[in-house]
Amino acid sequence: MVDLLVIGGLGVDIRARVPALPLPAADSLAVPPIELRIGNTGAGVALAAHALGLRVALVDVLGADPAGDVVRAALARTSVRAVLADAPAGTRRSVNLVDPGGRRMSLYDPRPWSGPAPFAEAELAGLVRGAAHVHVSIMDWARDALPALRAALGAGVTLSTDLHDWDGENDYHRPFAEAADLVFVSDVRLGDRAGKVAAGLAPRTVLVTGGAAGATLHGPDTPPVHVPATTPPAAVVDTNGAGDAFAAGLIAARLRGATALDAARHAARVAAAACTHDGMEYPAGLLPRD
Repeated sequence: MVDLLVIGGLGVDIRARVPALPLPAADSLAVPPIELRIGNTGAGVALAAHALGLRVALVDVLGADPAGDVVRAALARTSVRAVLADAPAGTRRSVNLVDPGGRRMSLYDPRPWSGPAPFAEAELAGLVRGAAHVHVSIMDWARDALPALRAALGAGVTLSTDLHDWDGENDYHRPFAEAADLVFVSDVRLGDRAGKVAAGLAPRTVLVTGGAAGATLHGPDTPPVHVPATTPPAAVVDTNGAGDAFAAGLIAARLRGATALDAARHAARVAAAACTHDGMEYPAGLLPRD
């Protein structure tokens, strides 16, 4: 058994610290050392959950390339169980530009999957049956597996997904929302429509995240509740992965019996602490467990 099974979302982040966002017009800029490290959303959720003390398994495709070696090495430094299939197109990667305040702009290269499904439905179903919670990243290969994943859930086991910058209309994201019990969305694209979109996803529990503005919890039987962001315990150095840490914090708290509102408040503390660390490999004790 594992506490959390993460489906998809492995990659590398190429992090560059820049003087400002947007970048000034220039032929070239001297920057601090550019780092290549494990990243992307599934890794962010899995590593934060691991730092919070959960038993975690992660399933995805990964390239047989130097970028993939970075991911494998990082996972080997944890107890996360990785079930990996070869990605012929190579490892997904992002270029993250981070300003002095920790604000990020990400350029994402998804390395789309093509060909037969990388995992048999029976293999995925077996992994799901051994998990207390399943979190599905919005990867292309995972989209077709959603019916099998949903059907394999045991009694009382819940499924979550993070739709990131969904505009509320893109049909690609909808199957993930429809398969989930818990949905994370960002108000970056939704803006004033966030409440309407969240209401349209009922009876699911929906968290609309807004970074420093906090989050709004939309429960199936309760009015929306604003959850303020928590003041970080130290200087903010990198906001990349904060949303993933928020999701991991909420999942961890729910698995430990917290109400949805208390879990969201805990998740805000976890996300704030994550912002004080450079990268997603969190040192022991950084992320609050209770």
